[in-house]
Amino acid sequence: MKVSLLSSTPDPEKAVTVAAKLCYSNSTIAELENKVREISVEKFLDKILSMGHNSILEHASFSFGIDGISRVTSHQLVRHRVASYSQQSQRYVNLASSDEYVVPDSIAGSELSTEYNDFLDNIHAFYSKMVSAGIPKEDARYLLPNATCTKIIVTMNARELLHFFKLRCCERAQWEIRDMATRMLVLAKEAAPIIFKDGGPSCASGPCCEGKMTCGNAIEIRKKFKEM
Repeated sequence: MKVSLLSSTPDPEKAVTVAAKLCYSNSTIAELENKVREISVEKFLDKILSMGHNSILEHASFSFGIDGISRVTSHQLVRHRVASYSQQSQRYVNLASSDEYVVPDSIAGSELSTEYNDFLDNIHAFYSKMVSAGIPKEDARYLLPNATCTKIIVTMNARELLHFFKLRCCERAQWEIRDMATRMLVLAKEAAPIIFKDGGPSCASGPCCEGKMTCGNAIEIRKKFKEM
């Protein structure tokens, strides 16, 4: 898996600070930009976000390029509706030249590993045979398993990203999307450390929201994300 931050709103924390100040001021936007240079953005954002004024975070967006995740994970990812997605098409792209698929650690370390890999190799070989025989790619793809690797670009605003991290960085999330979300969080923190300083699962900055389904490791997880 490879995750990269392709682009983001220039100076995202300044953008959301100006947006917040605009709501409570009769100054022009140009005047507000000048005023922002004279204040502590961190203190201001801590105060305004603690009041629940989270809509300002929607003015900062982040685009990630994600390579090598399974279709299992991309199906989970696109359930987050406040986002934009562009995904490699199995209808138009000939996957005969690529035999990449994801092998979970639980399978890789089991006695079924060889059988799993052989099975997927056979599926790929038959897919390639169908395409070579003239079967349209859009039909041959019906054979491809959820383990097949895919590529996707996703754009989310900061508010949705924080929600996404809360759900998908949690130990209760499936391992592959949790790994992907954690990598995204690291990159988001580099681009906007104030906005994402408390990013992560709910227990990173407060109580666990999983109730009886909690993993029970809130202290260790909180430490991990604070040091990230």
